[in-house]
Amino acid sequence: MIDSASLPPGRQPFLDDSVVCLAAPSFALSPRDGQLRGSGVDGFYDQDRRLLHTLRLLVDDQEPEHVAHRPEGSREAFFQAMCRSSEDPTAAPWLLVARDRTVTRPDVAESGDVVRLQNVGPDAARFTVSVLAATDLADVATIKAGFPAADIPCEQAEGIVPAVRWHCPHDNSEVVLRAEPVPPHDGGPEPKITLDDHRPGRAEFRWELLLKPGEEWSVRLLVQGKTTTVAGYPVPPRRPAPWGRVEVTGHEHMAALLTRGLADLEALRLAEPSGAADEAESQFVAAGCPWFLGLFGRDSIWAARMMLPFGTGLARGTLRALAGRQGTRRDAFTDEAPGRILHELRPTETRHGDGLVLPARYYASVDATPLFVVLLHEAWKWGLAEDEVRHLMPHARAAMGWVADTLGPDGLISYGRGRADGLLHQGWKDSPDAVRDAEGRRVDPPIALCEVQGYAYRAAVGFAELLTAVEDEKEQAELWAERATRLRTAFQRSFWVEEPDGRRYPAIAVDGGGRPVTGRTSNMGHLLNSGLLQGEEEHRSVAEALMSDGLRTPWGIRTRSADLAGFNPFSYHGGSVWAHDSAIAVHGLAATGFVDEAATLLGGMLDAARHFDYRLPELYAVYPNSRFGRPAPYPPSCRPQAWAAASAALLCSAMLRVDADVPDRRLTLRPIAPSRMGLHSPYAVRGLRLGERSVDVSVDLHGGTEVRGIDDEEWRIDAGGSCTT
Repeated sequence: MIDSASLPPGRQPFLDDSVVCLAAPSFALSPRDGQLRGSGVDGFYDQDRRLLHTLRLLVDDQEPEHVAHRPEGSREAFFQAMCRSSEDPTAAPWLLVARDRTVTRPDVAESGDVVRLQNVGPDAARFTVSVLAATDLADVATIKAGFPAADIPCEQAEGIVPAVRWHCPHDNSEVVLRAEPVPPHDGGPEPKITLDDHRPGRAEFRWELLLKPGEEWSVRLLVQGKTTTVAGYPVPPRRPAPWGRVEVTGHEHMAALLTRGLADLEALRLAEPSGAADEAESQFVAAGCPWFLGLFGRDSIWAARMMLPFGTGLARGTLRALAGRQGTRRDAFTDEAPGRILHELRPTETRHGDGLVLPARYYASVDATPLFVVLLHEAWKWGLAEDEVRHLMPHARAAMGWVADTLGPDGLISYGRGRADGLLHQGWKDSPDAVRDAEGRRVDPPIALCEVQGYAYRAAVGFAELLTAVEDEKEQAELWAERATRLRTAFQRSFWVEEPDGRRYPAIAVDGGGRPVTGRTSNMGHLLNSGLLQGEEEHRSVAEALMSDGLRTPWGIRTRSADLAGFNPFSYHGGSVWAHDSAIAVHGLAATGFVDEAATLLGGMLDAARHFDYRLPELYAVYPNSRFGRPAPYPPSCRPQAWAAASAALLCSAMLRVDADVPDRRLTLRPIAPSRMGLHSPYAVRGLRLGERSVDVSVDLHGGTEVRGIDDEEWRIDAGGSCTT
């Protein structure tokens, strides 16, 4: 058998050139030719385990020559190849090879490939077809860390259909690969199955074929895995996505980005296990494929927040999934604490390299807990049913209890040093070197991050409103309003950095000594729409800092200014551009009146999306040198990734400058005029949701707005030049 090369140990595999097929919790990754050679991250996966790392097609013991590939939605991909004869002086092939790959959720059907061969030569052809297969059943964390894993022994499986089976005795997981003939070729040649005596995990299916000119032959290769099931672990969803159809017309790039983003979010969906078929399903989106295909508090919450104008169903499911795992006790290993919201959930404890060991349930996030309350408040504003809000209020109360306990003597919410083999940082920038000052020096915990103060402030204000409107607890509401005011005062005192020319910006963090960590970073963009900033001057200072040459690129906002020591465009959090981070800045600028700045960044992000086939990756790089006329892939980046995909919805909201208060029957729209975005025609967004209502918005060339689906007798519609029908 032909062996395959692998990466040097200890290196994270690259993904930027991979073809991804996804139906969470299952997915497949391969190079552009569709072959799985047992290297890097190649494979079919389910529930964070690799089911196959090798599925290699050979014709006469040679790989066909790759011609083209085409993704077909999020779940499918089509690969084309050919075989040429050394005796033919032309470039014409004698055999066409097509490979259709489909990934399905395991409760629906098996994933796999359909291989189709057609003799396009002038003569009958006798040849062999082989499929080589193997697996290591490695977990995703092991693969991400670049650790080697031993192959699992293989045996021939009994049954009518030719099949092989791999079984892992230590956890009773197994994989079966079947080779089924595709009609109308029933009764065709059976494959010979050979197991490699020297490599017990390697299997070969081999067919001897004779095809006449024009004749075709096909086989279906089906992968079925059974991995250890953790009680209460999320499952594939039974029901459709909890949002309706949303359509953009008149803006081609926004329409393409939104279509792709919503398709990726649909493929990333998971659900809470439910016993009753008629029970309302709690769906959420997994953080990203392949490294984070599970429930992640911060990521799942942000994706649900971004999707609120398209319906509250995703927010409801996300809140319920997290509420069911909210901390109730103190645990030093998991960082659980009463009221704390989960950071990440995996099937088992994972080892990520560099000594990092994370439990299956891990709570080390400083921002997920206030963001949980922010999401509940905003979902209520967008029409989440009051009985759902009441159901979740005890969890919001517990979360705000954690926030109150975490506020330090300085009035800020911060985090300290956790255990040595856990995460060092607990914000969204959680890599070991994520927090550095202007001179490039690392700043380690205790840390108070600027954006977390904004989240906590928004949570406190929103919780106070919920206490008043839903629970009629005015005294408690006043207490939280006072805490919000004190937090704002503490922020004003501690975070602002003044430069020699008099310009100011908020520091990324305040260190354990109460000193602001200098150097412009993208974190400040999260403050614009938080309510924490005071007055036009502070908002303008943030807007100008974000639009400065060091942070702004033609395709988004850098995480760290290029003017600072230690800047690296390919650093995970020290100079790269993150899609969600830039989209949050665009939305904040639009919401606070910096429309031209928002329109400029919005156009840049849409152009970045164009370079990535409208699937915005988790992050990407932008070279400081203008010679490079496009953003560069960050090779290990997740694709698709939840808050990158949901950024399409947030950018659409920013374009409309839309805000809603369903309990008060109020809708606010201040759309960006087409001319300010370089458009020469009106645009429209159809399918916005206000509770149970579907609303369509049309915007003329000058920004005038027409709203359909609600009337101004029942609703207060605040839109410049608007009319309703």
